[in-house]
Amino acid sequence: MKFNSDEIASVIQQEIAQYASQIDVREVGRVLEVGDGIARVYGLSGVMANEMVEFANGTIGLAFNLEENSVGIIILGDYLEITEGDEVRSTGRLLSVPVGDELLGRVVDPLGNPLDGKGPIVTSDRRPMEVIATGVAERQPVCEPLQSGLKAVDAMTPIGRGQRELIIGDRKTGKTAVAIDAIINQRDSGVKCFYVAIGQKESTVAGVVEQLREVGALDYTTVIVSGASDPAPLQYVAAYAGTAMAEHYMFNSSHALIVYDDLSKQAVAYRQLSLLMRRPPGREAFPGDVFYCHSRLLERSAKLSDDLGGGSLTSLPIIETLEGEVSAYIPTNVISITDGQIYLQPDLFFAGVKPAMNAGISVSRVGGNAQIKAMKKVAGGLRLDLAAFRELEAFAQLGTDLDAATQARLDRGYRMVEILKQGQYVPMHVVDQVLIIYAASGGHLDQVPIPEVKSWEEKFLTFMRDQKSEVRDAINEKQDLDDQLTSQIDASIAEFKTQYESESSAPAASNATTEPALA
Repeated sequence: MKFNSDEIASVIQQEIAQYASQIDVREVGRVLEVGDGIARVYGLSGVMANEMVEFANGTIGLAFNLEENSVGIIILGDYLEITEGDEVRSTGRLLSVPVGDELLGRVVDPLGNPLDGKGPIVTSDRRPMEVIATGVAERQPVCEPLQSGLKAVDAMTPIGRGQRELIIGDRKTGKTAVAIDAIINQRDSGVKCFYVAIGQKESTVAGVVEQLREVGALDYTTVIVSGASDPAPLQYVAAYAGTAMAEHYMFNSSHALIVYDDLSKQAVAYRQLSLLMRRPPGREAFPGDVFYCHSRLLERSAKLSDDLGGGSLTSLPIIETLEGEVSAYIPTNVISITDGQIYLQPDLFFAGVKPAMNAGISVSRVGGNAQIKAMKKVAGGLRLDLAAFRELEAFAQLGTDLDAATQARLDRGYRMVEILKQGQYVPMHVVDQVLIIYAASGGHLDQVPIPEVKSWEEKFLTFMRDQKSEVRDAINEKQDLDDQLTSQIDASIAEFKTQYESESSAPAASNATTEPALA
């Protein structure tokens, strides 16, 4: 019997190749200590920063600190089930989350696991949780409006697609309400929305989800929840997970809006992790790289160039201040990263001005580029006028006698403030906003008593919708105001005022005739 050495060699090589493919060559380490959402692991000498690791019970972790003798792992799950001596395996992969239309209408945790009891989320698409933001050459200027539906915001601090507009204020001043109104207003715009709840009470988040469901906004919205009872690692990664899910649409030539509620709680979670990992504390005990934590997150919001499809990701980060302290560490960090801020003032909120936006401090660094031309024309000087009105109002409270011109400016200011008030969860179409701001700034409400301004506004907008729909449709089509349209609006306002005055005087006349009879 002859043996062919070449055949034997090839068979042996084939067997070795098949045997090698079955060997798990991943690094294996052991837990040295565990607690408070972190673990120190010995043995993962080749692990990479931000690499995903797997504990023996299937819990996922993230390589956070690479030290000389051990690796600091943050545990993305229940750390109480992990004990000293447990096995830890590196995976060679970065942390990723599921993405796609399957997540719309769902409530998920930061790892993409469903929390709403509607069954598993089946999607083959995944995106890394952390990616480098697109460069300057891959972007284009923000020039397309993203309508929030709030008169005060769209007129004075407009938001464009691809912009980062900070919502900042004390507790209970309506920060979340502004963001939810913006989500509700995207109903027919094709913008996909993502609401990231970080460190919020579960009951509060449940109320938000129910409100979105009631108005039909949950159909195009994904809610990512990392509640107050969740461990700090999950609160830290929640914002990045939501951004990855939203980026899927931006890179597929669509538009997305993401709300981070709120980043001050994410910063606190990051501070907790960093102090447990013995990273050196700096100002207010935050580590020095907390700025990088927020900047690399918010830099991912962009308006992509036409070569990349022209998609956009708009972000509305929320920051909570203590006693209006906007010069604190985290507020100043995020203010310097974003393209403007909506500052909500407690005094205005308690005075019944909602949204309680301070027109002087609030700003949009994109400005008129994020407005339709019609809004730009009617609201051009509104912000400065309102800021001047606030100063005049403070002066008038001193009790000094005012001349007629100053009193007239004050009276118009009071009516403008009344016009900019808006109820919660009732965003307004931009054409309606243009019409009422045009009427108020043109002095057409100067003779209307302040308590009746809201009623005048509602009846006027109903009149324009029902009886002057051709004017409204023309503004909606042109998105601009020319001389012809302006004269049509003036004529419509004059006609409505005649109707309104006759309706107002009719009850008074009937009362006058019936009173003697009753007497």
